[in-house]
Amino acid sequence: MENKRLLARRSFSEGGAGRKDVRILEEIINIEFMEIKILDVELERFIYFLEKQTIAKVVRTIELLEMFGNELGMPHSKKIDSGLFELRVRGAQEVRIIYTFHKRVAVLLVGFIKKSEKIPRREIERARLKLVTIDFV
Repeated sequence: MENKRLLARRSFSEGGAGRKDVRILEEIINIEFMEIKILDVELERFIYFLEKQTIAKVVRTIELLEMFGNELGMPHSKKIDSGLFELRVRGAQEVRIIYTFHKRVAVLLVGFIKKSEKIPRREIERARLKLVTIDFV
């Protein structure tokens, strides 16, 4: 995880006899973000060839994972097996990205378009096979 400093600006107004005084309040907040790693080019290609609207949703969901880390839960993330989680992207294309946590990094392993109620066993097996290569990356 890396520390990032975020400069948050909040504006508020104070009502007065017909006049508004707008003040900007600056707060410096220390936020730790989860590091995200896409394991291989196969997953990058999968994301690249999705519909534009779906790509935007995938990116947003990955940003949520970056911000909330292992605290991210339903409806965006769900544990599916020992050490494996799924990022859940709802929309015209139901996208799932299987990921794991390794040495304080969220590693994205496998992506697929969900077409049935259950996650296909072969997708979990693909993720498991990629899981053994993580120590070498």
